[in-house]
Amino acid sequence: MSEGIELLLEGSVTTPRGFNAGAVHAGVRSDWDKLDVALLCSEALCAAAGVFTSNRLQAAPVVVTRQHLSSGQTTAVVVSAGCANAATGQQGHENAIRMAQLAAARLGLDPHDVVVASTGVIGTQLPMERIAGGIEKITLSPDGGLDFARAIMTTDTKAKHIAACCANWSIGGAVKGVGMIHPNMATMLCFLTTDAAAAQPFLAAALKEAVDVTFNMIDIDSDTSTNDMAVILANGAAGGPAIDVAHPEAPLFVAALTAVCTHLAKAMVDDAEGGTKVIEARVEGAASPSDARAAARGIVSSLGVKTAVYGHDPNWGRILAAVGNSGALFAMERTALYLGSPDGKELCLFREGAPLACDPAQAKACFTPHEVRFRVELGVGASAATAWGSDLTEDYVRLNSLYTT
Repeated sequence: MSEGIELLLEGSVTTPRGFNAGAVHAGVRSDWDKLDVALLCSEALCAAAGVFTSNRLQAAPVVVTRQHLSSGQTTAVVVSAGCANAATGQQGHENAIRMAQLAAARLGLDPHDVVVASTGVIGTQLPMERIAGGIEKITLSPDGGLDFARAIMTTDTKAKHIAACCANWSIGGAVKGVGMIHPNMATMLCFLTTDAAAAQPFLAAALKEAVDVTFNMIDIDSDTSTNDMAVILANGAAGGPAIDVAHPEAPLFVAALTAVCTHLAKAMVDDAEGGTKVIEARVEGAASPSDARAAARGIVSSLGVKTAVYGHDPNWGRILAAVGNSGALFAMERTALYLGSPDGKELCLFREGAPLACDPAQAKACFTPHEVRFRVELGVGASAATAWGSDLTEDYVRLNSLYTT
């Protein structure tokens, strides 16, 4: 953690000054009783940026939000949970636009200054009458950030939110997603707010930089959703000149944003559908940053690794196989593999092309903590990356085989 950054575990998107939020139960899905329509609004027009799913099947709200953020500014976010509004044709597109119009009318804004997001089942139309009624009933307040975080959940079991305070400004965030998670952006939705003044080009670059090393480095089930987006709003309520690449606080802003995104990304993995473990894979000595990221993601997305972690099976050959299959430059005679042990030390299992003698019980013990850590040294460069993933369990299969029934 960089000096000067204080993380607030109970913080949210309304921790930064000038943001209000709220949510209601509108009955988007008739088979659950939960908050499912939410609003987030700034008291002033914000510089804004977003990154989005790389899935070629893009949900209507993603298409509309891309268009609305093309101006580099926005004021509000409207979200519905329970229906993804993906693969819904022209009617779905019109419904996404209608959500923006309803929120804008409620808040006294231009519809183009509203970000639209939805999450849930693909291929069903939004119940627009319920959503319209819900938007009208929402009460906005500076204390509404936690309700906002709860309302964007689908199969999540806990709300995921955080804030970071730095100097005289702060950054808040909320995220949802515990299945269909293999972000490559830039079903996860992430909303970030800050009361710092920020130049839009810098804000967009900072968001991409933070997403690349956090949300783009996690895996639950290797599915990239149709609805993934991460959006940041900066309203400048803290005052002062706008932070840009030359501003002395630019590195601090990027570090704080990355800290918020890291916490939220790991919270998603920790709440993975059916998951019991968090897997952390650290790859060092890679030939390039892209190789390091590919190798680390290859480990946490490997079904063989995931199932071995779930079964506490120290079948470490699967880890090396995943690295070799990742496309990263790989020289076995230079590679070393380490397991993180429960006492905080490391156990080396492979070095210079050959396995090392090891007590099987000692290796198995490395798989018992809630967070299972692997470190791979490739020895072919100076680049490094860390990825996080979940194990794969019977509960994941059960939950996803019954999702719509």
